Amino acid sequence: MRCLRPLLLIFFMLLASFSFSQPKADSFLKPSDSLNTKRRNAIVITESVAGGLMLLGLNQLWYSDFEQSKFHTINDANEWLQMDKLGHAYSSYQVGKYGAQVLNWSGVSKKQQLLYGATLGFGFLTVVEVFDGFSKEWGFSWSDMGANALGTGLYIGQELLWEEQRFQLKYSFHKTRFAPQRPEILGDRFLEQVLKDYNGQTYWLSSNIHSFFPDTKCPKWLNVALGYSVDGLLTGTQTTDILAFKNQNRKRQFYLSLDIDLTKIETKSNALKTVFSLLNAVKIPFPAVEFIGKNDIKLHSIYF
Repeated sequence: MRCLRPLLLIFFMLLASFSFSQPKADSFLKPSDSLNTKRRNAIVITESVAGGLMLLGLNQLWYSDFEQSKFHTINDANEWLQMDKLGHAYSSYQVGKYGAQVLNWSGVSKKQQLLYGATLGFGFLTVVEVFDGFSKEWGFSWSDMGANALGTGLYIGQELLWEEQRFQLKYSFHKTRFAPQRPEILGDRFLEQVLKDYNGQTYWLSSNIHSFFPDTKCPKWLNVALGYSVDGLLTGTQTTDILAFKNQNRKRQFYLSLDIDLTKIETKSNALKTVFSLLNAVKIPFPAVEFIGKNDIKLHSIYF
């Protein structure tokens, strides 16, 4: 499934970023005040080797199972009620964010952080999209590229405008009844379903209240979040040759909830700051209001 790869990339980048957090010396995790060439070179080498190996692995382990073709494009903008596009935007945003943060750790300038770090997700996903273009099973998707650009632009735009991330893209997941109906598409085991079952995924635009209203008495870490999810999807589109799945009750779902910006929690520990930054990619479970149609709402005591 196409959305599997950008989400896998997120977990890869989280692990890669976390690898810098292992030394017990808290000073190691403190961002350098000036350019530290050893750190910068280590980052460049690590990302280059890891990215190259991952692309090689994708080519050998994923694309080798599908017939190759001449480069071609496809229009898949209407598939999966655009959940896969949000997956692309989320992946590009998160990878770009961590790319910029590790360069900040090495002490490079803000301009270089945005130019070489924040564009990391967009660059990697562009190469993956080109691979798709030469695969008969898939195809180069301009809508995927637009989603990748949106995620990268969201990060860079806020850094240029506010020098902070007042809006963040986050992710949450809960198990659904749909995956057992099509485990080969939506996932057989839990970890597969986390990546494949769009029905259980929710993408959030989480906004920090204090950043916009600094005089408010709200805690600095309190966010309000708007969520988007889907339900009833067993196939990419409503039109399908699989007779058993023609009458899907496909619908969009919108949510309003609270969230926590873990990076706003004050601590002097650089290790905790690193952990909070990594965990901040996931929305904290909170009560939520679900908007159904034009007039109905549903309350969730806790929503994942």
